[in-house]
Parts: sequence; C-alpha cells; structure tokens
Amino acid sequence: MAQIVIKNLKKQFGDFMAVRESSFTIEDGEFFMLLGPSGCGKTTTLRMIAGLELPTSGEIYLDGEEISQRPPSERDIAFVFQMFALYPHMNVRRNISYPLVSQGMPKTAVQAKVAEVAGILGIEDILDRPVGGLSGGDRQRVALGRAIVREPKAFMMDEPLGALDAEFREHMAEELRALHDRMGATTVYVTHDQLEAMQMGDKIVVMNNAVVEQFGTPQEIYDKPATMFVADFIGSPSMNFLKFHGKLAGGASEVSVHDVRCAVPTSREPFEGDMAFGVRPEHIELSDAADFRAEVLATEYLGTTQIVTLRTAGGDIKARIPSHQVARTGETVGLNFKASTVTLFDRQSGRALKSELNEGVLHG
Repeated sequence: MAQIVIKNLKKQFGDFMAVRESSFTIEDGEFFMLLGPSGCGKTTTLRMIAGLELPTSGEIYLDGEEISQRPPSERDIAFVFQMFALYPHMNVRRNISYPLVSQGMPKTAVQAKVAEVAGILGIEDILDRPVGGLSGGDRQRVALGRAIVREPKAFMMDEPLGALDAEFREHMAEELRALHDRMGATTVYVTHDQLEAMQMGDKIVVMNNAVVEQFGTPQEIYDKPATMFVADFIGSPSMNFLKFHGKLAGGASEVSVHDVRCAVPTSREPFEGDMAFGVRPEHIELSDAADFRAEVLATEYLGTTQIVTLRTAGGDIKARIPSHQVARTGETVGLNFKASTVTLFDRQSGRALKSELNEGVLHG
C-alpha cells in the first residue's frame, strides 16, 4: 500500500472550476474521507487520483511516483462505484475473478485468491449464484471483492454505500471499516454524509465550492473548525452562531457579545468587525446565574437528552441538555459557555480567528 500526495490539484471544465488548487496528503494505510455537499469537487478529486479524469494542473504522487498524467491501468488503484458496476451475465465467482483472469493468472492461483477474498467478506456461500438476484449488501460485497482480489496499492470508493437503506448502510459502514483495519489498505472514500465520515475516517477533507475548507482528524474538524461552513456542515445539530459586531484585542480572552462579556480562547491576533461566536449545542449550559439571557422557544425530547431552541439577541440557537433538566417554553434562562469550546469567526470571510484553541489546525 502507499502514501498519496496531492499538490495544487486543479480541474476545470470550460468556464466551470470543479477543483481549485487542492493540496493534502493521504498517509499509507489511512482510511481517508473526501466529504462535502453535492457538486463540491470531491468525486472529481477522487476520479483524478484514480486516473478517470486528468487534472488541468497540479501533481499526484502515489508511492513517491508522479502519476497525474498516467492512464488508470498504470496506477495500480482499484475503484469501487456506488452502483456496484458488476457484470450481470456472470456469477459471483466470475465477477470477483475477472481482474485476475484478464491478467492471465493461472487458474489454480485464481481459485485460491477468490476463496481467500470470499472468506474475508463472508460470501463463500454465494460464489456460484448470479449477481442479479443478490441483495444490495451482497452485491456491494462482491464489488469490494473484485477490487480487493487485485491487491492494489490503494482503493478509491465513490459513495459505495449510497444505494443501501439507512439501517443496512450503518451495518455495512462498520463492516467496511473493520475490513480496512484487517487489510491495512490505503483507502480514499467519497461521501456527503458527515456522520459516515466521522464514524469511518482516520482523516477527513471537507470540500465546498471546489475548495478544500479543512483537513484533519474527525476530532480536530469537530472541535476546531477552520470555517463557518465546516462548523455548520459537521454535527447534528450543527454549531450555533451568535452574530455580533465587536472588537478583539490580541491576547484577549474575553469578548463583548451584545453587551455581555463572554470568555473565549486567548486570541492570537487583533480583530474588529462582524463576528460570530460559535458554540456547539452540547457545550451550552442553562444556568439561572448566567448573565447571557435567552428565551426558551421549544424543546425536543430525545431520550437521554433534549434539544432546546433558544432566542437570543444574536439569533436563535440550540442547546443539548440532559432530559431531566426542566426548560419551559416561554421562560427566560441564563446561558453559560465554556471558553475552551468556543470558536470566533470573521463573518465576512467565514474563517475562524486564530486562537490558542485552533493554532496549527486551520488547514485549507
């Protein structure tokens, strides 16, 4: 398996910019997620790595070799599509063995490899069945088997679980991550589902409008978002933004949000202008003693927790609190925000302001 390095990758279709100057590194053996909304450039990036699209400019390195202009057949990369792309006239065994047969591998070696892969995927009992009668989950296992049997340097997966229903999709996500861990393969996986990315990925690239907004571990991206887009896209409910106009001195650890002094991570640079005070719902505490006040608009019971919708001077926000805590619609409550959970944003650029909390992780 191998490291993949992307340097200043760009793809343009006429006047449309699909990918703009992307740079990141996928380490050997990582399960790497390309995450973002439809049309953000994530699938185009994956296709350029696989060789199905040639970049307009930029470099792609696989195992230390520059491959950006090489055809797919010379890249030693296996691609798994969302819609399985199986041969309908072949049974499971022949579908899996096809890449090896086309390479001229001896029959006994092919049989041994197919048996090995079938054992890994738990599909030994369906090897002689036609693919047309299989469930979506079994067809996806067959598609994975056809990719695995080649033993490529890297796997490219374009929303491979997208065609499955929600319950089985979660089960297959667990299986796919476990399979990756057993094989130690470098895997690049495209998804628009932030929960899937957080559940499965070692590292995540978040893309939006052809640009890499941020890359890092799931924990870094959740706790230290580089932009308002990332903060809003990751999390359910997503991060709250209290909007205000203010001034922040270099080294300050407080900021005035609608005339209430609120603690924030120590700033690394001065700023004055339109800001957003970002805090996740689970990091808001309801307290009668707090100076920052809000009106309870609604509550949503979720079992062990409840989501409380609150109206503040900076806009409506949501808090996740214990289900046993009382929050009555119409009452006014105080809100506490722990400094280490807060991110300040420049609302004009959308980017996080540098602080002791996020120093060194604002990629993109």
